[in-house]
Amino acid sequence: SGPEDYRTDRKWPEYLPWCDAFYFAVDDGFPTELIPEDCGLMVADAYGAEVLREAPAHKLAPARRKTLLLRAALTGAGRLHRIEDPMFTQASPTV
Repeated sequence: SGPEDYRTDRKWPEYLPWCDAFYFAVDDGFPTELIPEDCGLMVADAYGAEVLREAPAHKLAPARRKTLLLRAALTGAGRLHRIEDPMFTQASPTV
C-alpha cells in the first residue's frame, strides 16, 4: 500500500492493544514522515528490510497473551488436520 492508503485507513490504532510492539513496514519510496513517531518503522526493498525506528514496547496482559497463543495454536493445528483429513470439519475454537 502507499501513502494514500495510509492516509485513508485509520483502523490501525485498533491493533495496538493486541501486540507488544507495532511497526509499519513501507517501501523505500514511502514518505516516512507520515508514520507516527510512537510507532516502529521498517523500510524494505526487494532484498531485505531495515528497522529505522524501534517501536515502543507495550507488554500484553498475560491473559490476552495466553488467549492469542492458544487461538494461533488451535488454528494451526486445525489447518494441519484438514491437510491430513480433508473431510474434517470443526467449529471455530473458542478460547
